[in-house]
Amino acid sequence: MEEWSPPLSPSLVVRSPRQTLSLLRNRHPGRESQSPPTSTSTSLAGGPKPSEVYGFVGSITTVIATTVYLIWAYMPECCLRSLGITYYPSRYWALAAPSFMIVATALCMVVYMGLNFLATPPPTSFNTIFDEHSRERAMFDSANATAMEEEEEVELERPIEPISDISVDQINSLMFGAPQTRAQEF
Repeated sequence: MEEWSPPLSPSLVVRSPRQTLSLLRNRHPGRESQSPPTSTSTSLAGGPKPSEVYGFVGSITTVIATTVYLIWAYMPECCLRSLGITYYPSRYWALAAPSFMIVATALCMVVYMGLNFLATPPPTSFNTIFDEHSRERAMFDSANATAMEEEEEVELERPIEPISDISVDQINSLMFGAPQTRAQEF
């Protein structure tokens, strides 16, 4: 039996313990020039991922449950008895359970929207304009602003201003114009 020695070529150096073990197991004497297995071949060698197995089992279970439900709900009683099925739930539940789930889902949506409306302040509240997270825009002093306007290079290198709120006066003047122009229009 040969004793293992470190690989001679740097292409066989791997960082994952799983890949190192798979290289040691799959190593054949006399095949030193082969390239190491890729990440896809090592993941296939370890078997399927648990999420793939759960997805497959879940899809098969869903198909079987749907088929059993449809047979129970729509097949006549005489056919079920001829198959040897004598005990099954009342057919009332074939309609009642899905109806209950649909109504419960709709009711949950209505309650969720209602709770959001209750948590929202009224439109006349100042909390819709200012709160504890509001930040006024930092204004530059006029001497610094004129110096910056004179030098275009400095203007291009000025950092982006931090996020701040626009005051209600500025929004109103932008959306509806200055108060003087509105008075002149009427």
